[in-house]
Formats: sequence, C-alpha cells, structure tokens
Amino acid sequence: MRDSSFLRTLNGEVSAIPPIWFMRQAGRYLPEYRQLRAEAGSFMELCFNPDLASEVTLQPIRRFDLDAAILFADILLIPHALGQNLSFAEGEGPVLKPKLTPEILKGFRDQNILETLAPIFETVRKTRVGLGADKALIGFAGAPWTVATYMLNGGSSPDPAALRERYYSEQPFISDLIETLAEHTIDYLVAQIDAGADAVQLFDTWASGLPWPVLDAVSVRPMDKIAVGVKKVRPGTPVIMFPKGVGEKATEYATLSSCDAIGIDYAMDPAWARQHLSPHAVVQGGLDPLLMIQGGERMKKSAATFLKLFHDVPYIFNLGHGFTPQTPPEHVLELVDFVHREGQD
Repeated sequence: MRDSSFLRTLNGEVSAIPPIWFMRQAGRYLPEYRQLRAEAGSFMELCFNPDLASEVTLQPIRRFDLDAAILFADILLIPHALGQNLSFAEGEGPVLKPKLTPEILKGFRDQNILETLAPIFETVRKTRVGLGADKALIGFAGAPWTVATYMLNGGSSPDPAALRERYYSEQPFISDLIETLAEHTIDYLVAQIDAGADAVQLFDTWASGLPWPVLDAVSVRPMDKIAVGVKKVRPGTPVIMFPKGVGEKATEYATLSSCDAIGIDYAMDPAWARQHLSPHAVVQGGLDPLLMIQGGERMKKSAATFLKLFHDVPYIFNLGHGFTPQTPPEHVLELVDFVHREGQD
C-alpha cells in the first residue's frame, strides 16, 4: 500500500486533516478540461485516448493538491465493450444502441470485455506514473443496477418507475442482466487494480426510490458480490460504495464485510451518518455540490459541520455527488484550503 493519507484513512487511521478528493473533479468546470475535450473530438474518443484521459485525470491534482485522483472514464464503458454502441448526443446524454433484449443479453454472458477496454487500463498505468507516491489513484465502475437502467432504456431514463415496473414484470431477465454485469465488473475492476489503481469505487446513482426487497436484489447483493470478487483475487484492495439516495438503508451497505467506505449523498443527515455508519465503515462525502457554485461562508460553514462531526473517526472529505459544470474552480481551491486549514487548527 502506498503511503497516502487517503489509503491510511481507508485502513482505519484518524487524521486531523482528512484526505480530500471530489467526485467529477475532472470535468467541464475546468477550462483545461474543456480545451482537451475539444482536442479529442468527442467524449468517447477522449475516454479511449490514454494520453488525453490520463492528462484529464491529473489536471485537478495539479490545480488543487488533492489526495486522490479518480480515473477519467465513464460508467457505461462495460455495455459499450459488450456490444451496445455508446455515444453522447449534445445536450441529450448517453445513447446506447440497440436497446437490450433477452436475446442480445445471451451473447454478453461469456464475452471478454478486457481487450476492448485495454486503453482504459493504459490510462491507469500512465496516470499512476504521473502521480506522486503520496497520491492515491481510484478506479471505478458503475454498479450493476445503475448500468442496467441505461442498457434497458437505451440511455437516460425519464421515468425510473418504469424500470422498476420492468423488474417486477421481467424479473428473470433483469436478474440475469444484473448477474452478468456483476461478473464483468469484477474483471474490469481487477484489471484496473493490476494497472495501478489503489482503491475502487462503485457508483449506484440510480439506487434511490427502490423498495427494500428490490434494493437488496439489484443493488446491495450485487455490489457485495463485486466487492467480494475483487478482494478474493486482489486481497487488501479497498472498496468504496456510493449508493446515492438510499437513506437509512445505507447501513445495509456499510455493514457488509466487503465494504471499506460508504459514500453519503447531500440529502443524508451527516449526524445520522456519524452515528449509524461510522462504526461500520469509513464515511466519505456529504457536502452539497451546489454550495460550490456560490462558495464563501455558507460553503465553509457546511464543510465545518462535516469536519467537526467526523473529527474523531476515519473520514474522507468529498461531495454528496459530483461537481456541476457551473462550479467556479476558485471556489474549489477555497474549499480545499479551508479543509486543510481547519484540520490544522
């Protein structure tokens, strides 16, 4: 394990200054990102260009002196590698074609995705070379349910309830899809670790609003399966789970033996998280990303709440979701300086 405060915290160390990184820390709010994005030609070309993707991954580390970089990629690269062509229409988000059917899924089960995704692993290797030993590199993947929602809909879903209804009406198909994605995600994350990732995070951003039996079947158990599978072949690799919007059911993830850290979203009461989640896993995040748009005292007051509540337990400072494109970079620097300064006082 590299000597980074991020990894030491995941290993249970309490630090006066918590390690800090941000979801979507590389992206459209940075002018240097927008320049490289234009140079790449398209988002997908950027993802599959190791030189440019590595540079994008490193940009926020240079600008803000964060404790961890997260691989620049997309949560939908697995379905793309399986054969659902992924593209991004301007202003419309991701488009996957063709829409998934049981017949198409049959061809996905035994497919090897690693050759198609080889440029992603090269990005990890290049990024690791560009990081100091005190900086961690986080690999990631979308959790099966979140990825499945895009695959089933052919893109973003305007009505999540419709996908829940499909679970009830087509349960064998959906369950088969979730299982197939879990197996491929294990392979994908292990390859990232072998290329140099120090830890991995699973994003389940569409987990909110699911009743417990469904949440358990499509989110909790598949994420546990992935984390267990990763740790079986790469013991000691920390796994962070981010099930957005699950409320008190976050305890179901935090109490998994395979879960090292639990990301909390901006809607969760941090005091509740300190009481109910910290005894089981390292808590990460929580700050409302919209506070970053205005910056200033309200942002810092909210950040101070997290620093105070979690001062005596392992905690990783982060947002409760990703940066919005409207975020001024100077406000990010303001927040990082505040966290570093408050931790020293």
